[in-house]
Amino acid sequence: MTATLILHPGKERSVLRRHPWVFDTSVARLDGHARPGDTVLVADAHGKPLAKAAYSPKSKIRARVWSFEVDTPIDHAFFKRRVAQAVRRRAALPELSGQQGLRLIHAESDGLPGVIADQYGDTVVVQLTSAGAEKWRAAIVAGLVKATGCARVYERSDSEVRGLEGLEPATGWLFGEPPAGEIVIAEHGVKMAVDVFAGHKTGFYLDQRENRRLLAELSKGKRVLNCFCYTGGFSLQALAGGAASVLSIDSSQPALERAAANLALNPVLDAAKAEWRCANVFDELRKLKAAGEAFDLIVLDPPKFAPSSAHAERAARAYKDINLLGFRLLAPGGLLMSYSCSGGIGVELFQKIVAGAAADSGRTARIVKRLQGAADHPVDLAFPEGEYLKGLLVQVE
Repeated sequence: MTATLILHPGKERSVLRRHPWVFDTSVARLDGHARPGDTVLVADAHGKPLAKAAYSPKSKIRARVWSFEVDTPIDHAFFKRRVAQAVRRRAALPELSGQQGLRLIHAESDGLPGVIADQYGDTVVVQLTSAGAEKWRAAIVAGLVKATGCARVYERSDSEVRGLEGLEPATGWLFGEPPAGEIVIAEHGVKMAVDVFAGHKTGFYLDQRENRRLLAELSKGKRVLNCFCYTGGFSLQALAGGAASVLSIDSSQPALERAAANLALNPVLDAAKAEWRCANVFDELRKLKAAGEAFDLIVLDPPKFAPSSAHAERAARAYKDINLLGFRLLAPGGLLMSYSCSGGIGVELFQKIVAGAAADSGRTARIVKRLQGAADHPVDLAFPEGEYLKGLLVQVE
């Protein structure tokens, strides 16, 4: 018999608005017995069923909603259907047609909380971060294989958030045989190797795909500075766009070596225009300013400074500092592409931070374009937390 999670009075409002998270502070009691990952009914204080959700007793997010239709069976067929729906939605978007690197499932925004699935050619990489996703691993993988016809599925469930669910890291092949060589995809004509075993996230930052295309369009003849460059995605697109020079900075020497190797995959690009510099980005930008350097186009794509709203204040200072340094290095008429991937920093707050940095630098700046994740990273209207990546393209006088 399915257990029922009874909410405190008034705490049903977010569920009625179809928000998929039920926090521990909203729960009055659990009627019945449920293990981690089991499906439970979510009901209001009067016992009226509202949704079916995955139970997670060790997490502050006590339940994640699978379905707001309480009569829907949560079984293998449910997950295969949800996976197929997510894949079809992407196939219906022209801008995603032919992409070799593609996010197939974007967790809550695809109705599958705790499930990330990225496709690189004929390889799919899954990341399962919740107790419910863990329980239904086999059904999710079977759904991916059927919906995509992929040759293999690799699991990268090694993010720290699994610990909040009481789960151990899990990696390894779930379907098919390992590829004979490295996995290489082409993005807007530029080849990039993807390290699905040890790379960030599932191996690559697919969410920045269209922003990298925009950078290429803006780069012709410009002196470009790419900060926190990782394996060179923005840098190579700048070169492909005809940049006069590209200086790329990252604190990870292995990432820079991978970036240089990615450049070598593209002999049509002029390697003489690229410089890879291993350094602390904050320190290096101060040195560049002291040396009188200036750039026409600067990319600031730092790591996640604020994983939650609890870290927002400290993160805001870091974002302010890095953007201030960026503004000081821009040549007149220069462009700044600045991003935050921190869920704890909202769109409005991020704009205020960048505006404050511009003011402190003494520059007049204008927003040319608001930037966000690519179309395969949708945001459910009832789940604004899904909009983790936000950015601004700013031009200075």
